[in-house]
Amino acid sequence: MLEKLQIVKQRFDEVSDLIIQPDIISDQKRYVQLNKEYKDLNALMKKREEYIEATNNLAEAEEIISDGSDAEMVDMAKMQYDEAKETIPRLEEEIRFMLIPKDPTDAKNAVVELRAGTGGDEASIFAGDLFRMYTKYCEGKGWKVDTVDFSEGTNGGFKEIQFEVSGEDVYGTLKFEAGVHRVQRVPQTETQGRVHTSAATCMVFPEAEEFDIEINPKEVRIDFFCSSGPGGQSVNTTYSAVRLTHIPTGLVAQCQDQKSQHKNKEKAFKVLRSRLYDLELAKKQEEDAAIRGSQVTSGDRSAKIRTYNYPQGRVTDHRIGLTLYDLPNIVNGDIQKIIDELQLADNTEKLKANDNVM
Repeated sequence: MLEKLQIVKQRFDEVSDLIIQPDIISDQKRYVQLNKEYKDLNALMKKREEYIEATNNLAEAEEIISDGSDAEMVDMAKMQYDEAKETIPRLEEEIRFMLIPKDPTDAKNAVVELRAGTGGDEASIFAGDLFRMYTKYCEGKGWKVDTVDFSEGTNGGFKEIQFEVSGEDVYGTLKFEAGVHRVQRVPQTETQGRVHTSAATCMVFPEAEEFDIEINPKEVRIDFFCSSGPGGQSVNTTYSAVRLTHIPTGLVAQCQDQKSQHKNKEKAFKVLRSRLYDLELAKKQEEDAAIRGSQVTSGDRSAKIRTYNYPQGRVTDHRIGLTLYDLPNIVNGDIQKIIDELQLADNTEKLKANDNVM
């Protein structure tokens, strides 16, 4: 373990030196990447110090116990020995997880898209419930949520809604939410009291910077139109909404949330970059999932991932077989316990793959 940590320390010292170099500071992309690496390595260095202290304490305690000349010192050494014996395996496990290669994409902001699936009006209402759930979760994390585009359902909720989430390690957290979410409940429009099953799809894209994806302006058709929905006269009567079509791929991105045509165009290009970036990422995720046999992040948008059962107050995540009887709190934004379990499952798979390589 110390040999592995020594290699990491050499890289930490190297990165520490690099981030103060003028040529690195002037290269924004490189500087951001190195700063993120420095932060991750710094956390590992602190854990390394704890580990070295614990191993030194163990060696010192063994020496005193072996000498045995001072009974009082031996008693204290035994306590120190027991504490170190308990601490070292825990630290080794934590360090093993920290040594898993980080995915740089995880640190990015995210674009989330919710679409009503099967179930008519009830599916739109459910998509609205999911939007509220994610909004509350993000607010609790101190993340900023910014709506990009939406189409309202006829009886509430959304046929589809797209929003940006910005903060720390957003994509690495929200990527586990991608897939088909099912709800089982009695719809508001149901007079017989029968339970219906409806669905909504959640897509999560890492927000791509300009240096991640270059778009040739000649390959993009730009259309302007009047915004729909609430927003007042200035929104609904001017051609401020923007729709972008990427001709080579057929991907479409639009924004009508801002009053300014320029701002809508800027946000739409951000979404288009993220969609193109996600195309490449989905291929990689599928390849990684095939190698690791992962059900947690497979890139499969059609996979049914979670069921929200209202009559039983139950939420089940089908990827890891997790069932929680805490539906009211979960739909109110308390989804951290589910995400924690998904991250643990994903990290465990990565750890096995990493151990095989090492």
